[in-house]
Amino acid sequence: MTDLIQLGKQAKETAYQLGLLDTKTKNDLLHSMADALEENTEAILVENQKDLAQAKDNGITDTMLDRLRLTDERIKDMADGIRQVATLPDPIGEVDKMWKNEDGLMIGKQRVPLGVIGIIYESRPNVTTDAASLCFKTGNAVILRGGKEAFHSNQILVTVLQKALEQNGASPFAIQFVDDTSRETAQQLMKLNDYLDVLIPRGGASLIKTVLATATVPVIETGTGNCHVYIDKEAQLDMATNIIVNAKCQRPSVCNAAETLLIHKDVAATFLPVIEKALNEFNVELRADERAGSIFEQSIPATEEDWATEFNDYILAVKVVDSLDEAIQHINRYNTKHSESIISDNYFATQQFLKQVDAAAVYANASTRFTDGFVFGFGAEIGISTQKLHARGPMGLAELTSTKYIVYGEGQYRK
Repeated sequence: MTDLIQLGKQAKETAYQLGLLDTKTKNDLLHSMADALEENTEAILVENQKDLAQAKDNGITDTMLDRLRLTDERIKDMADGIRQVATLPDPIGEVDKMWKNEDGLMIGKQRVPLGVIGIIYESRPNVTTDAASLCFKTGNAVILRGGKEAFHSNQILVTVLQKALEQNGASPFAIQFVDDTSRETAQQLMKLNDYLDVLIPRGGASLIKTVLATATVPVIETGTGNCHVYIDKEAQLDMATNIIVNAKCQRPSVCNAAETLLIHKDVAATFLPVIEKALNEFNVELRADERAGSIFEQSIPATEEDWATEFNDYILAVKVVDSLDEAIQHINRYNTKHSESIISDNYFATQQFLKQVDAAAVYANASTRFTDGFVFGFGAEIGISTQKLHARGPMGLAELTSTKYIVYGEGQYRK
């Protein structure tokens, strides 16, 4: 079993050192890490092939294999993501505001690192480099615990990043890897209170649920994505079709892909045949309620479980609703508070939807696929927070910081 206590001690000590680095030094080191990734592309692909072969032997679906697979282009994108983080403003040391109180004290609220961040995640090797770069830029040490599906890929990625740091005079303990994928080690990490300042899980519903139930360290809940698209009675057919196909089919394995389509009864008979034809090109399985099923040429009956499921596949649940209110009620009952979209030309309908739907990102006339830190302009993201405390939505640099009050006096004491 990995000695997590030792990793924690190393991370704690390194976090203090990271907090002292200036922005230029951090950015130079980030560029060195990005260059190292590209220079080691061949070796990274060899290790990734080991993971892919094992995943195929274990019967992993094609959509999940896509999340795991690395290519020359994807490794370049990972390196460019690190370089993008280097170009972003450094939040550390920023003073959000400053004021003088009635005692003559100058009080400033300053951004500081969280300290040591633990991340538990599944399947996607790009999370390794995204998380490492964001944590490093914000002066946080990070302990990464990836899933067994991507073990070889994650291990070599961390090794490459650590060597780049060490060769440039920085501590390799800024980015550490848990090389034991056992459940026992994961549970130990969830209770590493003496060393972790926060734990961020990234993965499916089962992982998130386990972390929330087990962890004793503070947790930022990131999102499973049971996302919805609602077609209002005043929606444009072409727009609605394009958005639904994009939200469901562009990359169905990711958390911001649509899983349920809701459609107003007044336009169901017109819209659903068109949408079915468009989705048939991607072999999407339609799981429909009784009214939608009577319109589709081919579908299977939806179950209660389907409304609450993140399929991560070419599967779409479809329901006909009587009103906007019913659509909002359905979404707020079954969603995971990730991303939701309304397609409508009615201003008042879109405003009601935006106000009443409880989610981290709510769209009017756009695909849910846009919920992404890079797309939002944050650079690479650590995850999509679906909770309401500290951070919500795509988590970029600012969300990996805390604040402290800096107070200047001239001899004052409280009477």
